[in-house]
Amino acid sequence: MNEANTYQKIYKMKTIAVVGMSPKAERPSHYVALYLRDQGYTIIPVNPGQKEIAGEKCYPSLKEIPVAVDVVDVFRNPEHVEPIVDAAIEIEAKALWLQDGVINEKAGQKAEEAGLLVIMNDCMMRKHRQLNA
Repeated sequence: MNEANTYQKIYKMKTIAVVGMSPKAERPSHYVALYLRDQGYTIIPVNPGQKEIAGEKCYPSLKEIPVAVDVVDVFRNPEHVEPIVDAAIEIEAKALWLQDGVINEKAGQKAEEAGLLVIMNDCMMRKHRQLNA
C-alpha cells in the first residue's frame, strides 16, 4: 500500500466513484471530487441520501453505477469500509483510495488480495497536487 508507483498507476485511471460525497461545498468529499473533475477525471458521486451532487447523477451504492469504475475513493468512517471493499471487488474496480483518516488494514488487505491497487490514509487531491507541481 501507498507505494510511489501505485499513485502513478491510479492517476492514469479516469473514472472515480466518490463514496460518501457530500452536497456541502465546504466538505472535503465535495471539493476534492470537484478538483478531480477539474483535472479531467470522471467523478461519480455515491451517497444514498442524494439524487444529484454538483450536477452529477448520484448513486446509492457502487453496485448501482451503470458504467465501469476504475477507482473507488472513500470518504467514510473506517468501520464502514469493509462492505465498500466487497462492493468494489464485485464491480471489478481497479483501485481503492481511502482518504485522510480512513484506516482499515483488514479491508485494505482484502482489496489488495483481490488485485486492487490500494492507497490508505492519504488525500487524492493533495497527493495529485504534490506529484504534478
